[in-house]
Amino acid sequence: MKVKITRNAAKVLKKEIDKPENEGLKLRVFVTHSHGDHVHYGLDLGEPQANEEIVTTDKEIDVAVDPNESWLDGVKIDYLYTGEEGFVITNPSKGDHGHHHH
Repeated sequence: MKVKITRNAAKVLKKEIDKPENEGLKLRVFVTHSHGDHVHYGLDLGEPQANEEIVTTDKEIDVAVDPNESWLDGVKIDYLYTGEEGFVITNPSKGDHGHHHH
């Protein structure tokens, strides 16, 4: 499984992960809704589930994903400072160029 985190997203995530109350928690990316040809992603900090795989990224942040969920392979976590500030998760390898979800 591959997960990519942009520099912007990594900066925001590290700040969150480094908080003392989040010690031992991992960043998790998961599918919240599946619509057949596209999905919506969720992001949180939590205890990795037994069925999740820990993926190491080049930003020194480990991400827990469900290895059986093909939509998560190649997922990219970005953070936008423009307009509606927040995380945007897309999967370029699936031809998903992302929608800003609210």
